[in-house]
Amino acid sequence: MSADVPKMPVPEVLDAWRMVATRRGIEGRVPLTSLLRLRGSLVDADGEVEYSLDFGTDELQIPYADLRAQTALPLLCQRSLERFLFPVTIEQRLGLIRDEADEAALPEGYEPLLMPADGILSPTDLVEDELILAIPVVPVKPGTEAMEADWPVPEADLERINPFAALSALKNKPDNSN
Repeated sequence: MSADVPKMPVPEVLDAWRMVATRRGIEGRVPLTSLLRLRGSLVDADGEVEYSLDFGTDELQIPYADLRAQTALPLLCQRSLERFLFPVTIEQRLGLIRDEADEAALPEGYEPLLMPADGILSPTDLVEDELILAIPVVPVKPGTEAMEADWPVPEADLERINPFAALSALKNKPDNSN
């Protein structure tokens, strides 16, 4: 969290351009129960997300928002089918752009954030978007690697028949049609 950016209470929506111009920031906490789009990927909604957003412009006068978020998401392990807490720490610099064509001008390390014409931004929606992106495609609880040793993949699955093997055999067969 940047100490030189003044913090204010978390509003439901904010004017990102005004926040950039005044180099302001916000800090807040959001219960997982209020993140409706994220909840479908969670086992339950116990917990909360602690986050901050700091706005400003860099030395190239590119407007940005530094997002920092930390939480532990309750997920279902796809190996053991047990609930586990997946730690998530997000540190992301978002380049605020007005048009998709502006994305190419962003320096390395910036993720584009296409802003609406009015500049209104929902901090909670932004945090929820980043958390959704942080969820692994196949959640696996750390320490369950030993389960693979206990239940190895069957030989039959390892040696699946190649559907093109028959074509290859026909290709290599001498032509006796003459």
